[in-house]
Amino acid sequence: MDVDLEGIIQHIKQGNENGVQTQLQEFNKEFAQCFFFDAEERDRRKQRRLEEFKKNKVRDYTDSDSDYDEYDQEDRDLILRQNLALVLLRFIRTGVKSRVLRVSLRTLRILSRDKKVLGPFVTDGALLTLAKLAGLTTCDASEEASDPDIDFYDNILVSLAEAKVLQCRANEYDGDMDATDQNEEGCTYDEDAKSDISNATSGDLDSISWFGSHRTSINEMHRGSINHKMLERGRRDRRESKMETGEEEQEDGDSGEEAQRKEALKVLCNVVYNSTWAQERFSALRLMCGLIERLSSSVSCSSPSSVQFYELRLMFLITALRPELRTQLQQEGGVSVLTAALESSLEVQWTDQYVCVLGPTTPPISLEASQRIIEILKTLFNITCSTHRQEPSEDNAALYRHLVALLRVCLMRKCILPDDNYELQGHTVNLLSALPLQCLDVLLMVPVEPGSQQCQGVNMDCVHTLMLFMERRLDSGDKIKEKLTPILNLLTESCRAHRETRHYIRKHILPPLRDATHRPEEGSTVKSRLIRLMTHLDTDVKHCAADFLFVLCKENVSRFVKYTGYGNAAGLLASRGLLGGQSCRAPATDGQYSSDSDSDTEEYRQVKDRINLVTGRVETEQPDPMEGMTEEEKEEEAKRLIMLFNKLSRGGIHAMTMDTEGKLVQMTGMRENSLPEERESESENDREEEGEKN
Repeated sequence: MDVDLEGIIQHIKQGNENGVQTQLQEFNKEFAQCFFFDAEERDRRKQRRLEEFKKNKVRDYTDSDSDYDEYDQEDRDLILRQNLALVLLRFIRTGVKSRVLRVSLRTLRILSRDKKVLGPFVTDGALLTLAKLAGLTTCDASEEASDPDIDFYDNILVSLAEAKVLQCRANEYDGDMDATDQNEEGCTYDEDAKSDISNATSGDLDSISWFGSHRTSINEMHRGSINHKMLERGRRDRRESKMETGEEEQEDGDSGEEAQRKEALKVLCNVVYNSTWAQERFSALRLMCGLIERLSSSVSCSSPSSVQFYELRLMFLITALRPELRTQLQQEGGVSVLTAALESSLEVQWTDQYVCVLGPTTPPISLEASQRIIEILKTLFNITCSTHRQEPSEDNAALYRHLVALLRVCLMRKCILPDDNYELQGHTVNLLSALPLQCLDVLLMVPVEPGSQQCQGVNMDCVHTLMLFMERRLDSGDKIKEKLTPILNLLTESCRAHRETRHYIRKHILPPLRDATHRPEEGSTVKSRLIRLMTHLDTDVKHCAADFLFVLCKENVSRFVKYTGYGNAAGLLASRGLLGGQSCRAPATDGQYSSDSDSDTEEYRQVKDRINLVTGRVETEQPDPMEGMTEEEKEEEAKRLIMLFNKLSRGGIHAMTMDTEGKLVQMTGMRENSLPEERESESENDREEEGEKN
């Protein structure tokens, strides 16, 4: 890592902000896309060595740098990054110019991606400084260093000089060693030198209160801490990708304060995501209150600024990582604030209390708005995920119904990018599955219009969209549990609560049976794919799929077995005590089911008597295995089967039967009813075992 930290400090001491800006801009340009400093630097060195090998075409090419040299270089780079972060966090408190401040914050944002450099960021003083620049608080940093600025920067320079001296001595010592001793002893010396460098630097850093009451040396930071979580490389924000090529030009268009707040929020997002200690201090410093106030004020503006996205991102991260902050946000009116932000981003026009204008002429959701909406939906899910089974108060019910009306718009409106549209629908489904069930009837409170889907006079456009979304999720092979269970649970509860929804979905997924020559799970229809999920390895997935189909069958056991086959249905029936089929309707259900009949088609009635209920299809005729056997042979075969059952029972595999409630219980009395021949055989085996022991 080529950064002239000494030069930056000298420019700061001389008050040369232009020099500081030039140095930092070079660093930012080089490492703008860097997420893993050590790994990427190692990869670059390996690539250079490979190119040198290919150029020289030497078969026995030996690497000029040992692994320990690489690690020493990484340690030196780590120390530089830590000191650079420490210097910049001190520098931005001194009231620098807006342009230099933005460049410094961008450098801090790059550094905060690395968990090993988080030490200077997680102090109360650093967090309050960043929060103040982000507009979340007006408090000054409470953890100011006791040393004056001159002494502070001199201490950093001294530690860097000592590190250089120690490194030079290590290099000279390595040069005087012969090849054999170098292989045996060089590594140990390098480790000692590395430790001296770290200890020398950490001593200076401790003297200027890096952590205050929670100090940690650089050496400890290098080994890692349980308080820090590695930032994993993920999909880059499309919002960021769009602005990536012209970041400087885009910020020139923003006001200085807006660009400053944006960069400070980015740094806070990285620090909060990477460090549990920063999350705890964020909660203790009550920065959530300032975040709520800032978001409320930005919602009231006519056009939301680009900073709002990062405010929402920070709110999502902190509520996802800190349970107590979810409760705080909910208690301080977070649902209403975020609902207002969602309404502002969607720019809806109301025609009735819970009806918005939707039509072919409605413009698609813009790229920036879709990204803000997604962050809002994720945060709302964090703070409402525990309300699904709760009975809401009258005020909360009205608020949730208003929110569901907006979520219907999220489902029905299109985005500019198809991927954004799919992602937006996914987060909408997650939130709908978390809200109280009695508030979801708003989805059906839309008048029927020409061209809309309907069932029994009820508008089914939203239900149709949800069904298409489920079909698309069925086609996705990865992360099937995370992607499929929310939509299956939502449709199951909706079908149980609204008979029109159940009737409409059943008509599309479980049409009347006509062809019984194939197993129910065979084929590419939605029904076949759902039935295959009923035997999935993941318990949650198979239970969700089975519950959904069971509700579509109005929780009628015989109808459920008819459509899925007894073999596929056995898991759900066993868990509910319905294996014996002793009752047609599952007991104690709250489903609002219609009285429509399940009349068989003519094709089904013709083959009904030949259908194997276990497989759910017409099986070919099988020969009678006892054909041609005498009565004595049949009796002998029956005795042999009984002996086999008893043998399995002695091995720990017990025969099961069903009790009066339809639940599986162990069958008793088989040992008492064992055959005389079997008892004699067991006695002989016991005598033989005793003889072997003696």
